[in-house]
Amino acid sequence: MKNIELSKEIKEALEVLKYNEPTEIQKLVIPKALAGRDIVAKSQTGSGKTAAFAIPICEQAVWEENMPGALVLEPTRELTVQVKQEIFQIGRKKRLKVADVFGGFPIEKQLQTLKQKNHIVVGTPGRVLDHMRRGSLKLEKIHTMVIDEADLMFDMGFVEEVSQILNAMPGKIQLMLFSATLNERVESLVAEHMQNPSWIIIEEETETVDTVEQGVVLVTGDNSATKTDDAADKYQLFYRLLISENPDSCMIFCGTREMVNVLCRRLRKDGVKCGMIHGEIDQADRIRTIEDFRSGKLRYLIATDVAARGIDFDHLSHVFNYDFPTGKESYVHRIGRTGRKGELGRALSMVADADLKMRKIVEEYIHMNIPELTVPTLEDLQNNGKVQAFQERQQEKIKLKPKKGAGFDKTITRLSIGGGKKSKMRAGDIVGTICSLEGVTLEDIGIIDVRDSLTYVEILNGKGTQVLDALQEKTIKGKLRKVRKTRMQ
Repeated sequence: MKNIELSKEIKEALEVLKYNEPTEIQKLVIPKALAGRDIVAKSQTGSGKTAAFAIPICEQAVWEENMPGALVLEPTRELTVQVKQEIFQIGRKKRLKVADVFGGFPIEKQLQTLKQKNHIVVGTPGRVLDHMRRGSLKLEKIHTMVIDEADLMFDMGFVEEVSQILNAMPGKIQLMLFSATLNERVESLVAEHMQNPSWIIIEEETETVDTVEQGVVLVTGDNSATKTDDAADKYQLFYRLLISENPDSCMIFCGTREMVNVLCRRLRKDGVKCGMIHGEIDQADRIRTIEDFRSGKLRYLIATDVAARGIDFDHLSHVFNYDFPTGKESYVHRIGRTGRKGELGRALSMVADADLKMRKIVEEYIHMNIPELTVPTLEDLQNNGKVQAFQERQQEKIKLKPKKGAGFDKTITRLSIGGGKKSKMRAGDIVGTICSLEGVTLEDIGIIDVRDSLTYVEILNGKGTQVLDALQEKTIKGKLRKVRKTRMQ
């Protein structure tokens, strides 16, 4: 990011996050966004588009402002959480507060969050509209709005909600729209709400990267012991494929929610540590499963297209299509999750008789014939040690992957302080006390989050231990408080 004009705080955060060289979409979007242009960008998941809009939003945010200046719309709750975290990390050195709002969780907590100082709000259209009607989401200072994953947003039926939100905006705002595909509904919204936007087309949908080795396994024929196409034989064939490949970390796509349930149950029964996500799973469980997979607690994640759309994972060694996709674009979206950032990946698909026509359509679309693979028999897998290696991997002690932003831990300490809104604690009380400590200034105080009975504050520039020790004997609002080091967000 060296060639992009950014503030010291944003550059320092990007350095910690290892955003060293901008991706193609970041090179094209960030300068135009900083110049205030409306933008329409077509880009696939994994291209760095979140940072492309998050960096300008954080750069333009004013810390002294108490009401949000930017609103980001996401189609799903999982994407809302993911994008909120990325914006939070990028704006961390500027002490920016980012709120996320979505359904499936108690609205009371979100109401409390929105009453506090917030610079950026990320949310799903339905819950954003709810807060707008309640008056808890203030729009007066909004100057920038992002519609992310617009094609998925409209596929899920949010066209009317997005239009209502846009029509409620105070005067002219900067509008940025990001989409994997540009269909008629997306183009209609652009025509209605944007004037002379900058169009940025990053990649053709037909592109599949050279770092992904593709293959198909025919469910019928020599691979199947009984040469039939029933579900039991398909599972056994897939299980042998899984043993043969022994992936370190993979996503497995199914065509329906029921198939996700069935496959997850069968794999767990066979000792495979896996998780699943689809639309009928409780929201909290979905978010927990995604975090477990991202951290390495789970090696395998089974999902439907809609549930997994847009969610970004690093270092996937494999993508499996247990059910072959029903559309050519879906195939490209799925397999594009592996082989990223110069790493090698494998994308292997189960193909039944009913999938042969779609396989041909996909091959024409990606301009290549996908080679057919033969899966070893269970006896061969046992004889060559593959079964034992697979079982050993399932029993391996999990080595957790570092969280994104873990580099901040070296210079930022998060403290919890006893006392919150119920005891009339205010952010100013915390700032005044900490700034009175010798050798500590306002620049050393990060984000302050006042809750009902606790207050969290981030101490920057490696001064956390110094502040923690000093607050053991220093009164805040006339009382000695319990002050402890706590887990980073």
